[in-house]
Amino acid sequence: MADPTVVVLFDVDNTLLDNDRIAADLTQHLDEEIGPKGERQYWVIFEELREKLGYVDYLGALQRYRQEYPRDPHLFALSRFLLNYPFAERLFPQARDVIRHTARWAQTVILSDGDVVFQPHKIDRSGLFEAVGGHVLVYIHKEQELDDVEQRYPADHYVLVDDKLRILTAVKASWGPRVTTVFPRQGHYAYDPEVLRTFPAADLTVDRIGDLLTLDRDSLLAAARASG
Repeated sequence: MADPTVVVLFDVDNTLLDNDRIAADLTQHLDEEIGPKGERQYWVIFEELREKLGYVDYLGALQRYRQEYPRDPHLFALSRFLLNYPFAERLFPQARDVIRHTARWAQTVILSDGDVVFQPHKIDRSGLFEAVGGHVLVYIHKEQELDDVEQRYPADHYVLVDDKLRILTAVKASWGPRVTTVFPRQGHYAYDPEVLRTFPAADLTVDRIGDLLTLDRDSLLAAARASG
């Protein structure tokens, strides 16, 4: 019998890329450019947009801030900071190694949520676009687009690596034993007690993305079977 075809789907923020570190750097830059009050106001706008859109939108929040302060001379510096940010320096240790490791036995794909401009820009500037050979999907709500994922990347089995248990739970409910869900405990969602109480455990939990270097295709597929 032929080996099953496998597609490994990698989330980006706080899975391959340390987005909490990026947010901390942005907070510091905002504080320096527009002061603590402006910095707090930016993040209020940011959270309002995230609640409305369902994904983070750094440039959208800056655009909204601009509407309130259209003559602020610091806006140009803020936009340059975001566009020129060294995202490649914020990849988690061994993130690229994990992609290369899984590419030996599976198709590797970036599966992300986000806006239509800045999220692809971040994926490109971080080197992740190149690392997966351009196989990148960015949706508004990726857990609602699984039929499109299957059409674009048909496989016998999927492995989803994501730092959000909410996403992993939704995909498991849809794909069942055809998917192995992997939860790297990285970023601010990883130890949120409310999140951990609300959602069931993933098929496999690892402390960091680099731990996947110790796992092969058979062990990842077996994790889905073991979970039922």
